[in-house]
Amino acid sequence: MPRALIIKTSSLGDVIHALPALTDAVQAIPEIRFDWVVEEAFAPIPSWHPAVVQVIPVALRRWRKAPFSRQTHAQWHEFRHRIGAADYDLVIDAQGLLKSAWLTRMASGEHHGMDRHSAREGLASLAYDHKHHIPKGGHAIERLRELFSSALGYAVHHTEPDYGIFTGDPHAVERTLVFLHATSWSSKHWPEEYWQEMIGLAAEAGFTIVLPWGSEDERVRSERLATAAESAQVPPAMDLNSIAGLLSSATGAIAVDTGLGHLAAAFALPTVSLYGPTDQQLTGTRGHFQAQLQSDFGCAPCLQRKCSYKEESEVTPACFEATTPDRVWQTLQQLIKQKEQT
Repeated sequence: MPRALIIKTSSLGDVIHALPALTDAVQAIPEIRFDWVVEEAFAPIPSWHPAVVQVIPVALRRWRKAPFSRQTHAQWHEFRHRIGAADYDLVIDAQGLLKSAWLTRMASGEHHGMDRHSAREGLASLAYDHKHHIPKGGHAIERLRELFSSALGYAVHHTEPDYGIFTGDPHAVERTLVFLHATSWSSKHWPEEYWQEMIGLAAEAGFTIVLPWGSEDERVRSERLATAAESAQVPPAMDLNSIAGLLSSATGAIAVDTGLGHLAAAFALPTVSLYGPTDQQLTGTRGHFQAQLQSDFGCAPCLQRKCSYKEESEVTPACFEATTPDRVWQTLQQLIKQKEQT
């Protein structure tokens, strides 16, 4: 049975983007199985795919905060033992960074990755026995599908990506909408007045609205937004498995450009994703019942973490001015109807 190790440590959206490549591989080579090295915070995700046998958590983000502590030393030693314990048929660096290339070399097997013209950090290609040219400019999901097909020797068919995970019982859907408002870039935040108007529209239509959060600032924003309607709820802190359960049983979602939006797409949840400063052509959500609303503002996509637009605008960030609640609501209703008719 062919066995491969994947190095794809972060971030949330990037880890989810790798799942369709595994599904492709299993369809081409039914007996293949994978182990996966991933940051500890995202360890549940690979385990959801049936082709993944072992998840090997790594904690580089946490370890570098205390590199000389006894705990870091012990955990690093355990990780080195686990990654070196098996002889793999091949090791695929699906990250293309120097740190992921370093981890790749720790594992035994033929090392595969993108060549210096394709990888995010070109020097990473020096770590690979087999270098694959994957043209830049395509969506991250499709580039990973191409990498796996080139490394494993099969033709990839560019159909709608199949994430290979259980998408919930279609007969057990709750009349719930999940509003994923949290993101690390201030420029990616949909205006709060738009969220409040959207909550009002959803409440009038008889939906319960759930506003997940991950940090204290996000919790405060969720509570502020929830004042727009009695049917808006702010849940307790949720881990990835809990959020996955919420998304797999909901009716639909609205998301800014955030990793949880990609998780909603993986569960085939009707979702409208909103793109202002970022480019949905490169990293937008992909899958069944997904819509991406890209700003056509003059300076978008600027790819800037903070909005630098200085002119007067009705909303902030200004690039979302035309991405109105009415437009988003109509799009979401269409997606929900499409899924109900399948």
